[in-house]
Amino acid sequence: MMANITEISDKTFNDETSKGLVITDFNADWCPPCKMMNPILEKLSSTDELGGKIKFTSMNVDHNPDTPNNFGIQGIPTFIIKKDGNVVGRMVGYQPEAKFRMELEKYMN
Repeated sequence: MMANITEISDKTFNDETSKGLVITDFNADWCPPCKMMNPILEKLSSTDELGGKIKFTSMNVDHNPDTPNNFGIQGIPTFIIKKDGNVVGRMVGYQPEAKFRMELEKYMN
């Protein structure tokens, strides 16, 4: 897993995403768009303006079926944004870096 991104599971999801601003990347090892997002997530999670204010987490849907099922995730990658435990945003599919950054910045206030 990437240095600034916390790998989470069905068991740890609620604890890891209940406080502050958190984005969870629901992905799988076999998913090409998921792999295309990895460098973008690593870059953004390493920046002071985003990485310092948003917690980046990642969940493999093949190893953790319960949480994706609970959120109705049907396509990957899917990104769920939570603020203090409440879902405030969702993005599905590959996102260019600039669009992804703009979307995250909307929730930082």
